[in-house]
Amino acid sequence: MNVSSYVGSLLVAAALVGSAAAQQGGAPLTTGSIPSAAAAAVAPNGCSDPRALGTARVVEIDTTGGPGFGFEHFKQHDFLREGEVVLTLDDGPWPTTTPAVLRALASHCVKATFFAIGKHSLWHSDVLKQVAAQGHTIGTHTWSHVALSKKTTNEAKEEIEKGFSAVRMALGSQPASFFRFPALAHPPEMVTYLGERNIGIFSTDMDSFDFKTKKSALVIQNVLAKLKKHGKGIMLMHDFQKVTAEAMPELLNQLKAGGYKIVHLKSKAPAQTLADYDALVLKDNKLPTVSDRPTASVVRTISE
Repeated sequence: MNVSSYVGSLLVAAALVGSAAAQQGGAPLTTGSIPSAAAAAVAPNGCSDPRALGTARVVEIDTTGGPGFGFEHFKQHDFLREGEVVLTLDDGPWPTTTPAVLRALASHCVKATFFAIGKHSLWHSDVLKQVAAQGHTIGTHTWSHVALSKKTTNEAKEEIEKGFSAVRMALGSQPASFFRFPALAHPPEMVTYLGERNIGIFSTDMDSFDFKTKKSALVIQNVLAKLKKHGKGIMLMHDFQKVTAEAMPELLNQLKAGGYKIVHLKSKAPAQTLADYDALVLKDNKLPTVSDRPTASVVRTISE
């Protein structure tokens, strides 16, 4: 083949590739889809697929003094622009649902804020580490998800602090200085306490009520209806809920189609745990035993 023929063949091939890429450009993104090289070259927001929702803005929160966010309870800080959404997920980590939520978020290059329960974090530290490894923000949601309004002041403090200690132990690093009260019940003395600890408090602007819904389509419908009404906001969901894991891929598709923009929250400084509560978590999480031998020296496969 001479040079001119060879160049002509390359031009034809390039035209065919460009045509195929253009035809694919408007298709909705599905979880696990692999973007083409052409798509990667024009992707927005650092994402490898231009069809992805992406993360439009990253916001740093200075939690000094314990500011509150979410207009359901706190009216002072209105930092979101029209069409912006903060995705928050509670009650994880959980092995059957959190990884599915992570896959959906990753496919759209979306970052979220996870409010983890202390006990769940120690039970499933490998899952929580996946959340951190994918660049999401991790706050806390108490030690065992009890209603703090039904506890004494000391008991409520222990629930909060053990939650932070457990998440730190599970991660191997300090979580964000972000906290959400279980059931969004805010005992005034605990709000004051968190302010003294320089922990930001997160309520919500819109509750998906995914824990009350058995169908993923209804979760999506609820979220989109509230966004249409409010125009922007902090959305409360639960990575613990199966229906949320099922809804997330299509919900992100719909947010992209609706022109919404995702905002990722980060704390200016991490939470600092307290040594006394670190010790309590270690005590609660480990029963006395006469042996400290590793599992590999105790249990071995002798037949399969």
